[in-house]
Amino acid sequence: MRIAVLQVSIEDREPVSDRINRVASQVEELADDTDVVLLPELWMVGAFNTHLLMGVSQSVEGEFSQRMGELARQKEIWLHAGSLPEVHDAGVSNTSLLFDPTGKLAASYRKIHLYGFDDGEAAAVVPGDRVVSAQTALGETGLSTCYDLRFPELYRLQGATGATAFLISSGWPAGRIEHWRVLCRARAIENQAVVVGCNSVGTHAGVQMGGRSVVVAADGEVLAEASADLEETLMVDLDLDVVTQIRDSFPVLTNRRLG
Repeated sequence: MRIAVLQVSIEDREPVSDRINRVASQVEELADDTDVVLLPELWMVGAFNTHLLMGVSQSVEGEFSQRMGELARQKEIWLHAGSLPEVHDAGVSNTSLLFDPTGKLAASYRKIHLYGFDDGEAAAVVPGDRVVSAQTALGETGLSTCYDLRFPELYRLQGATGATAFLISSGWPAGRIEHWRVLCRARAIENQAVVVGCNSVGTHAGVQMGGRSVVVAADGEVLAEASADLEETLMVDLDLDVVTQIRDSFPVLTNRRLG
């Protein structure tokens, strides 16, 4: 099973339409044996450009979603298209979109934990309230977004319903990138699950993104990690049977007594 993690560069000087076309071309050029593709959080506009979210917001049936669904269908891949500013009756949410190989929207996830202490995203975005997992080529797969990574109970809830892999779409800044690196491994180790985390690079809204997109095995081994500052694609072959082997050889989850 082959997964591609696209670490996208986001710069304010690049028009949104140009970035969408550029990233779509990168997906189109992936090897035909790719099974799962993951993109960063809010890559069309930049996670810290909260003042721009309303202007580019769309419904989950909008033009962006249609474009991503068609990409998934053409490539016959599971495409986690990162997140978009989703407009709905209550406002705008930071919503991840997951498409199956037929191009159908298989799952959407509204980010629950919003960054910013009464400002930034926390002031501009409506939080989600639903934990989301989906059956993908990775098996039962939990969806989460960036700041969610700091809240382990979300992943425990996903694991309790059978998740053996987590896809994390992110816009994590360089100043706290060591937290990202540790937390991705921690979520893998404590849940004995594969973690695939996709971050962005570049500088937008005056904030430098930290890169270090990563694929972590269920025992915490880093299988691949991207650079801190370059746009690049990680290609990783995963043996999904290894998750079962790890859980059988060290069945720590059977000793849980709380929750």
